[in-house]
Amino acid sequence: MRTYEFVVPCHFGLEAVLKKEIYDLGYEISRVEDGRVSFTGDAEAICRANIFLRTAERVLIEVGRFRATTFEELFQGIKGLPWEEYIPADGKFWVKKAPSIKSKLFSPSDIQSIAKKAMVERMKQQYRMEWFPEDGAIYPVRIFLLKDEITVTLDTSGDSLHKRGYRTMTSKAPLTETLAAALLLLTPWRPERILVDPFCGSGTFPIEAAMIAAGIAPGMNREFTAEQWTNLIPRQMWYDCVKEAEEMVHTDVVTDIQGYDIDGDVIKAARENAKRAGVDHLIHFQQRPVAQLHHPKKYGFIITNPPYGERLADKAELPQLYTQIGEAYRGLDAWSMYLITGYEDAERYIGRKADKNRKIYNGMLKTYFYQFMGPKPPKRK
Repeated sequence: MRTYEFVVPCHFGLEAVLKKEIYDLGYEISRVEDGRVSFTGDAEAICRANIFLRTAERVLIEVGRFRATTFEELFQGIKGLPWEEYIPADGKFWVKKAPSIKSKLFSPSDIQSIAKKAMVERMKQQYRMEWFPEDGAIYPVRIFLLKDEITVTLDTSGDSLHKRGYRTMTSKAPLTETLAAALLLLTPWRPERILVDPFCGSGTFPIEAAMIAAGIAPGMNREFTAEQWTNLIPRQMWYDCVKEAEEMVHTDVVTDIQGYDIDGDVIKAARENAKRAGVDHLIHFQQRPVAQLHHPKKYGFIITNPPYGERLADKAELPQLYTQIGEAYRGLDAWSMYLITGYEDAERYIGRKADKNRKIYNGMLKTYFYQFMGPKPPKRK
């Protein structure tokens, strides 16, 4: 069976988490770059990567790589790629995005226009056609320019993979599903351990945790662009991969996952989101301020995304809020706390320096993942 090179973007700083996920799916990593992991696989890997990867933003097939510093070199480079092996004569194709970093070619609209012309020229020669109807399946192209190296890809996913389909209502500062899943996988939390998110918003952390606990693949209830690519992937392959995902689900798992928020409407939205994700029975949501956070058991986890004053009006309230977070944490017995925030004074007001601190970009926003480690529970006899 034909093998492909895949490029899988992720959040900057979380490449190691995605790398482990790809390994666990059984594929070989070919390269790791900032915000991207590449691996090799067959047509089935397109289905499995889209359905099973929790931390990937999308799954791209690499059509080719080359260097270009002029538009003529770009044109010839794109024209030299084997587009006829990917796009049928009736395929609808266009360059969806062409971001450029530290490259001599930097106008996205010009790059998109020239690339499309080069693709058409190549396909005219190969298909011996002068005009393409473009009334078949869609084949969106994404081109990345970094230091004059051009990476040309086909997008198999369509909507970003963070769109699992369960979240229709979001809070003011939502955390994407892929970022929440990656942060959960960075911690030692396991489904049998307690997890509390005291700033749960639309419920992303608790829902992603419950999906991990119940073995629910993140992409099993949504559609992907490549489902229409019957020239590359037999339709039956998608059904087989969804069946594989369904057989791994165990929603009867016992969990202690809790989500609190001070806003009652937000809690209502979180419950609805959890219901759509099929995990509402695994999470306890409650309207409650962080000052009232307590739990009788030991060795639990706080994993949360507290407010960090994106609006100037909120900034004045942050010292008191983070002081309350610190007080609540100290009142818990042998717990660990992991929080992602853009607030530079978080440790100062929590009243303790984090054991680890990881810089992570949430979109264009620089944030910190503060990790306060509690003791490990004793091993069961």
